Amino acid sequence: MSRTLLDTRGGDATAAPLPGAPAAQAAVAPRWSRAPRAQAPAARASTGPTTASGWPLGPAPRSYVVANVRAVLADRVTDGASVVVEDGLIVDVLEGGAAVPGDIDGRGMLLAPGLIDVHSDALEKERAPRPSAELPLDFALASFESKIVAAGITTMFHGTGFHAKMSEGFQRTPEKSLQVCLTVDGHRSNRVDHRILHRFNLRGEGRDVLEERLAHLPEGHPPILLSHEDHTPGQGQYADVGLYVDSLVKGGEKRADVEEKVRQMMERARETEALREENLAWMGALAASGRARLLGHDPDDAQAIDDLVARGGAIAEFPTTREAARRAREVGLVSVAGAPNVLRGGSHAGNISAAELVREGLVDALASDYLPTGLLGAVATLVRERTVDLPAALALVTSGPARVADLTDRGRIAPGLRADLVLIDWSGAWPHVAATLRSGDAAEDGPDRAAADREHAAEVLS
Repeated sequence: MSRTLLDTRGGDATAAPLPGAPAAQAAVAPRWSRAPRAQAPAARASTGPTTASGWPLGPAPRSYVVANVRAVLADRVTDGASVVVEDGLIVDVLEGGAAVPGDIDGRGMLLAPGLIDVHSDALEKERAPRPSAELPLDFALASFESKIVAAGITTMFHGTGFHAKMSEGFQRTPEKSLQVCLTVDGHRSNRVDHRILHRFNLRGEGRDVLEERLAHLPEGHPPILLSHEDHTPGQGQYADVGLYVDSLVKGGEKRADVEEKVRQMMERARETEALREENLAWMGALAASGRARLLGHDPDDAQAIDDLVARGGAIAEFPTTREAARRAREVGLVSVAGAPNVLRGGSHAGNISAAELVREGLVDALASDYLPTGLLGAVATLVRERTVDLPAALALVTSGPARVADLTDRGRIAPGLRADLVLIDWSGAWPHVAATLRSGDAAEDGPDRAAADREHAAEVLS
């Protein structure tokens, strides 16, 4: 019997992922088939178009083969590759262009690990697209998920601030952040692994709510990802007070009003210095106890890095100067920079260029900050400008973020790791995602599905 491959190429799209890449190969000739899986319940029978004997459009099965791709490995891009997945894990990467039957014909497109975003505040914008139009949080998360998938992201850390602050028309409060945590914790998805980046203003009053969050986590929960920040003008992201004032004036505020607001912010900073030190000590204790993996937000010099190390910090998040980034590298911290900084060609706050830091080998990961599509856009920018090669650029949004979050089960295309994968079409000026394949969960599919998939993988590998 024969079977039809799932062709990931839409319409007349061509597969020329990068300049000099080989032309798309012919579809792999199928050499095997298997009986279709049992019919779904009647209520779910109409699931859209299917291949002749493949899976319905939707979640990937737990075992399959994607063939005829340019697989982006840790140190190279290999043409004509096939990746074999069994029980949600990568079990083999076949190189050399050998004809291998596949469930998906990649048509010569790039196959990369699923992208990992360790800092995104974009859910806030989805929740409140206008200042007076706040949407139900569960709807906002479901809506935002489709945008995440389209960006090739399979693991997303939603930043939520345990402090009171108005941000672009959205009122942050510790109570709203706790609601975000509970909603994300309860959300089940076969497309994205949703997680939380806990943000904490060192001069704020949200510690009791964050402690409540920690108290209700189940026993054995891994350390939370916890970023401490202080956006007082005169240090960190806004070290240049004049530039900070100018940016707010350009946004439409009156200079006199801005200058008065900045004066009040700096006065409050002097009044809350003791609170800041108390909160820093508390967060250091969380890191020492293994309850939190600590990120220092916007470190601006070597001393800020040394202080972060002293309190048990592991990650320098968005270092604002070359001095801070170099010191982070010297003391062994993992460093995160902003993808929009790379995409724009510089910092919107007048700080160090992220691309320069990448060029000097001082960045381990890029985060989207507020623009999920910026991850892949930053990769394209770095490759186009020859800052780094493609495997190194993609590592900044895959294996690098996995190190930030201490996720050892994903981030590379290698045997034994999760089959979180993304097919990328680079036939135009900018790459776009053709398909996102996230490793399934046996609990989602049931024993019959898992058994059939194991049988299928054994047949392919024999």
